[in-house]
Amino acid sequence: MTAHHLISKEIPAISVVQTGKDAFTMLSDHHVKHLPVTDGEGRLVGIISEEDIFNHKLYDPIGDYDFSMLRRYSVSENDHLFEIMRIMGENRLTVIPVVGEDKKFLGLISQNDLLRQFAATTSFAEPGSILVIEVPTRSYSLAEISRLIEEEGVKIMSCFVSSAPAAENIEITLKLNRQDISKVIASLERHEYEVLGTYDVHDHSSVMKERYDALMAYLEI
Repeated sequence: MTAHHLISKEIPAISVVQTGKDAFTMLSDHHVKHLPVTDGEGRLVGIISEEDIFNHKLYDPIGDYDFSMLRRYSVSENDHLFEIMRIMGENRLTVIPVVGEDKKFLGLISQNDLLRQFAATTSFAEPGSILVIEVPTRSYSLAEISRLIEEEGVKIMSCFVSSAPAAENIEITLKLNRQDISKVIASLERHEYEVLGTYDVHDHSSVMKERYDALMAYLEI
């Protein structure tokens, strides 16, 4: 999934000829804290925040702002979902502009768009179990972990790996397609993997569907 497929049809950019008052109205209407700013030729010049507007008079044109101080984060239309998540997360953005050639503004991706797509593509609505294990960084092998799990007739639906810089251990969160994973746990422990926790995702399709729909409805607010 790339940025091109995630561009929002709901939230426009703000132009340099519009005012801080216009920006406040748009921020409130769309429940975001940032807006891309475009020039008269549709090129991205930066991202403004509520704080930027507070630092100017409400009816000043955006074009009077100091653009050297504005955030200049953006993604290209071919950037992957995970790269978009990284940039937005590291810079605490509620929207990220998508640009084409010559910094031409193509649209933006909102935090809600990103979360909605992430929820739809990571098997959150599927029944099964969640397993969290820890392994030394030096001996980490996802292929080996997958082999041990699949030998017990269980499939990995999704996987998330996290570790701090220079950390000695890696934490791995696995979404599995079975509720009863006792044999998987026993196998992993025999091979000296530390199981940090397990969580049942109850095999009640209607309940899971309700929870998934509730998340989607929340993102539409």
